[in-house]
Amino acid sequence: GVDLQVCTSKNPTCCTKKMEERYQTAVKQDIQQVLQTSSATLKFLISHNAAAFQETFEMLIRLAENYTNTLFCNAYRSMAAEATVHVQEFFTDVGLFLFGADISTEEFVNRFFDTLFPVVYNHVINPGPTDISLEYAECLRVVRRDIRPFGNIPEKAIGQVGRSLLPSRTFLQALNLAIEVINTTDHLHFSRDCSRALLRMQYCPHCQGLTLSKPCMGYCLNILRGCLADVAEVDPHWRGYIQSLEELSGALSGAQGIEHVLLNFHSLVHDALVQARLNGPGLSEQVNKICGPPVRKPKQSPGCSFDQNRDSQGLKMFSRDREETLTNRRKEFFSQLQLHRAFFGGLADQLCGNELAAADGLPCWDGEGVVRSYTHRVVGSGIKAQSANPEVKVKGTDPVISQIIDKLKHVIQV
Repeated sequence: GVDLQVCTSKNPTCCTKKMEERYQTAVKQDIQQVLQTSSATLKFLISHNAAAFQETFEMLIRLAENYTNTLFCNAYRSMAAEATVHVQEFFTDVGLFLFGADISTEEFVNRFFDTLFPVVYNHVINPGPTDISLEYAECLRVVRRDIRPFGNIPEKAIGQVGRSLLPSRTFLQALNLAIEVINTTDHLHFSRDCSRALLRMQYCPHCQGLTLSKPCMGYCLNILRGCLADVAEVDPHWRGYIQSLEELSGALSGAQGIEHVLLNFHSLVHDALVQARLNGPGLSEQVNKICGPPVRKPKQSPGCSFDQNRDSQGLKMFSRDREETLTNRRKEFFSQLQLHRAFFGGLADQLCGNELAAADGLPCWDGEGVVRSYTHRVVGSGIKAQSANPEVKVKGTDPVISQIIDKLKHVIQV
């Protein structure tokens, strides 16, 4: 083949242009495969933990909803059925917010207390032989924030819920971003220059009948540090990401943590109800002034429709191991994640060292022929170092990688 583009040589070779093109396709698939294999452990670690944390949070929400419904069933049976609807709405909102929906914690906490007030008024503050009408209930819902039947409990709840849910929400979003970062670097598009250099390194020896010779270590490093120069630029941001994720995870536990706040939400509700009962006479007066005397309709309050036993077995077991589960899971996750701190910076070295290059001291391929050792200068990692690369020309950063770096910077700030 006299018309070879890359695997040229002084001596005749056993490659044709067609074979060279096939080898070019093969080397792209090979390198993609090698990249995906090298990141598989890290990707599994993150996606497995993202799923596990999400499942733990879902379980916490169900448990907290259970506790709150149980409070109504045990202490306020007459209004339990009506209250359960609002409790369910509230914990649905908690889940939506936690898993990324664009809603405000202040808004849904306020909505919970707004909708609870007519129920409490009807059954605790001013109970009568019949229920209040829908229009009257609507008036009560609207005036709740002005007459403050629950004292400062709603404000307290807004503070606690907001502070505890935000770190957990950010934590889950950050884990999903890490998966996106790895998917991006797994499916890199290599430049023409880089693809040709990879072809020369991997398959050109075949054209000379040298099917067993591996590239020299220095030669392999130059080519892969050149081809992965963009990826090496992710390194400082990835390290910063792991550090800030670990700092954030500290906020998931303790008195401000999601477990403590959600599982004690029922006691805040209890305090709010006690407050309303104590302020009962004064509240009745205020309500009469604004909404007029209660307008009533025939009573239809079923008892407690919530099935306390339905979930309680699974949840009891969960709640027993829960404390150490979340804390241990976090510790275990970060001790493993720390091992991958240098993943992006050391990727080229890892690939050459693990599978691509010849072991030290063995004859190896240097792009021209088989030699005792590689004689060219070996460049460092990252874009700046590539100007001196004898094997690959590297032009600026890949826009896809720049985008990933921007996302990492953003999540670190968040």
